[in-house]
Amino acid sequence: MSGRAQLMDGHGRPIGDVRISVTDRCNFRCQYCMPAEGLPWLAREELLTYEEMARIVALLASMGVSDVRLTGGEPLVRKELWRLIELLSPLEDVHDISLTTNGYLLRRQVDDLVRAGLRRINVSLDSLAPDRFFQLTRRNSLAAVLDGLEAAQAHPELRPIKVNVVALRDFTEAEVLRFAEFAREQPYEVRFIEFMPLDADQAWDRDRVLPNAEIRAMIDAVYPLEPERRERHSTARRWRFADGRGEIGFISPVSEPFCGDCNRIRITAEGMLRTCLFSMNETDLRAPLRAGASDDELEQVIRGAIWRKELKHHINDPGFVQPARTMSRIGG
Repeated sequence: MSGRAQLMDGHGRPIGDVRISVTDRCNFRCQYCMPAEGLPWLAREELLTYEEMARIVALLASMGVSDVRLTGGEPLVRKELWRLIELLSPLEDVHDISLTTNGYLLRRQVDDLVRAGLRRINVSLDSLAPDRFFQLTRRNSLAAVLDGLEAAQAHPELRPIKVNVVALRDFTEAEVLRFAEFAREQPYEVRFIEFMPLDADQAWDRDRVLPNAEIRAMIDAVYPLEPERRERHSTARRWRFADGRGEIGFISPVSEPFCGDCNRIRITAEGMLRTCLFSMNETDLRAPLRAGASDDELEQVIRGAIWRKELKHHINDPGFVQPARTMSRIGG
């Protein structure tokens, strides 16, 4: 780590992971994320440029934030995303560059992304049945997403390839065994993620959460599972199939929060620093950046915000208030 002290929050947690949203736009309209008609998009000049993002990442990396994940919206709708990766990959303090995508544009871009230095990829995929995929995403694009996964798999540099499934009560139950079989037959890591209160329609309700313990029991009854050791800072609890054919992961922010060792921060597409998905406050990095702030001045702004990082989210507490921003405008 070059030169600056480790970035720490006020609870003594070192920060090592930044999620950067490169755009608020998306070519899908997933029901748990966006209304059918979409949302008003940010104007182009409101978005951080790739150079501005790279400057923030370089500064964060010099403070020990070594893992960078690019998110959206849908990051692949931002023009020439490989250019950003090309700016980030030479940074010696950045150890990992990954991408979360819906996979629709992956086949046509994956060669450029890998050439630029992308090393890991997560593809959001909530159904393996075309009609149900359409019902949830409002797009008839399952074949294109599976094709994108296959194109990514052809690059040995991209490992692991993870498939993220948002679990919704009264929808995902019919998908569980399909995804278990997918995880057993394909080289991808399938991970179920509990539905969080970040939907645009503000319709989240605890009754719509399908707890991962139920999903695990459904799989275990057909394909017995054994727990893997959980890695520190990992959001997923991993289980392997007892017969050795692959593994499956569970991310349970609602039923089993993992806030205690959270090491993540987020930067929105227009340069707002968020210290938790459910933050009610944000810190503007774009304004000082564009006003000519030095790295030392930016460092002070960042350290001040991180020091106030929340100890935990409050989904399970009485009086929980859903943030105004949707998942698509925060960046997963």
